[in-house]
Amino acid sequence: MNKPGNMQGKAALVTGAASGLGRGTAVALAQAGADVCIADVNAAGLQETEQAVAAQGVKCVVQAVDLSDAAACHALVATAVQAFGRLDALCNVAGVLYFNHSTEMPQAQWDKTLAVNLSAPFFLSQAAIPHLLENNGAIVNVSSSASFIGEAYAAAYCASKAGLTNLTKAMAMEYINKPIRINAIAPGGMATGIVSSMVNMPTDLDRSLIDRFVPLRGLVEVEDAANLVAFLASDAAQAYHGACISIDKGITAG
Repeated sequence: MNKPGNMQGKAALVTGAASGLGRGTAVALAQAGADVCIADVNAAGLQETEQAVAAQGVKCVVQAVDLSDAAACHALVATAVQAFGRLDALCNVAGVLYFNHSTEMPQAQWDKTLAVNLSAPFFLSQAAIPHLLENNGAIVNVSSSASFIGEAYAAAYCASKAGLTNLTKAMAMEYINKPIRINAIAPGGMATGIVSSMVNMPTDLDRSLIDRFVPLRGLVEVEDAANLVAFLASDAAQAYHGACISIDKGITAG
C-alpha cells in the first residue's frame, strides 16, 4: 500500500472521524505529521479518536457536528482554518446507510442519506477549495463499490455514492488547471460502524440478495483504506486527479 508523504506543518479535516475509516484516516494523517480537525455527529467516539490522534504528537481539534446541514459544513471548514491557520486536505469520509425496500423507505431516510453522503462533501468542498488552492491541497472523497454496481435494498446509498463518484470527476475537471487535486476511493465492505445499520433493517429482506455483495476474499481492512485516503491527501499522490480508486477485494471485477 502506498504511504502518505511527509505532512509535517500541514493540516487536514476528516469527517466521520468518530469510528471506522474516519478514525483510521485521522490517525494515518497524524502519523504522517499533519494536524487534524476531526468531525462527526458522535461526540463520544470523537473523544477516543482525539486521544489516538494526539498520541502521534500533533494538534487535534474536535468538532461534533451534523453534516446534513449545509451551514454547519461551511462553519466546520472555518473552524479548521481558524485553528490551524491553513487547510491542506479535506477528507470526506462520513457516510450513512439504510437498508429498506425502495417502496417503503421513509423520506427521512432518503433525505438523510443524500444529505450526508453527497450534499455534505459538496458543501464542505465549496468552503474548503479557496483554502486548498492556497496550499496546493487535496480533496479525498470516500465513495463505495456501490457507486458502480446496484445493491438490493440500498437505493439511496447507491444513488448517493454514484453521485459522489461523478461529483469527484466533475470538480476535478472544473479545477483541472488549478493547484488542487480531487480524488475518491471506492471501498467494498469493511468492518466499520456503518455495518450496524444492518441490525435494524427490515426482517423480510431477501438476505441472499444482500450476500451477493459480501467480498469472497473477506472484508477490506480499515487500515488499508485509511492509508489510501491519507496517501491521496498527501503530496506523494501528485499524479492523481479525478480518479476513483477501487479497494474492494474484487467485488466490482465481474
